[in-house]
Amino acid sequence: MTATAVSTLAPVPAAGTRGRLRGALRSRRLRLGLGVLLFFALFGLIGPLFAGDPQATSTDLGQGPSAAHWLGTTQIGQDVLDQLVVSTRGSLLIGVVAGLVATAVSIVIGIGGGFLGGWADELLSLLSNVFLVIPGLPLVIVVASYAKGGGQPATILIIALTSWAASARVLRAQTLSLRSRDYVLAARLYGESRTRIVLVEILPNELAIIVSQFIFAVIFAILTQAGLAFLGLENPLDLTWGNMLYFAQNAEALSGGSWWWFVPPGLCIALVGAALALVNFGLDEVLNPRLRRSS
Repeated sequence: MTATAVSTLAPVPAAGTRGRLRGALRSRRLRLGLGVLLFFALFGLIGPLFAGDPQATSTDLGQGPSAAHWLGTTQIGQDVLDQLVVSTRGSLLIGVVAGLVATAVSIVIGIGGGFLGGWADELLSLLSNVFLVIPGLPLVIVVASYAKGGGQPATILIIALTSWAASARVLRAQTLSLRSRDYVLAARLYGESRTRIVLVEILPNELAIIVSQFIFAVIFAILTQAGLAFLGLENPLDLTWGNMLYFAQNAEALSGGSWWWFVPPGLCIALVGAALALVNFGLDEVLNPRLRRSS
């Protein structure tokens, strides 16, 4: 391969990257999604510093929103706003960390197997197929029932280790296509190590897919944790949006008309899910040439 041919495979200039970032900020979907996520991130990180004890009780039993309790109280006098603030941190932490772990596992198995090929690819593909064949929700429920009371680390591991397989299959298929490209073959001819080829030549070209999979992994983790908590399979001492819904359901808040107890956590779950979806759509408009709007 000639030097001229190799030079055409050079990375995109920094100016092009900056232009793409400016284009991303022009996406209304992306701006709206990032704005909502920033609000919840600040609400969960800074809010607990100003909130009271979420477990503290008062004589205001089952009261609606008022000046003293902006989101009302529970049936035993706990402030719903204080619980919501602390629960936001717990739910976001589980979603982000579980999404990161699941994405990391899918990268290692998907890209690793697709690049190595041979028996390594066969074994890793078999592992992915086993997790894909097993129904996800029943598996999560069964594992969570045995690990009940394990706290947030156990929840994160359960969700992450049962949600990586589909992403790994997508990354494997993409890697099988990329490893035969000219720039990868050129890197092999120059004697670059496998690690460098994967990290420099293949991984950046799959970044858009990885980011999209991470976003949906976070959504899946938040919804799954909320579902497990609502079923009573989570440690009740860990305040999350799902546990708030669980206690509200046990106290018959819906039939009792205590909407201020179950509407805020349910609305938070819906807003975060919608914001993550908007971010994903906005990034897709920028990173996918077929969807990129003409300036």
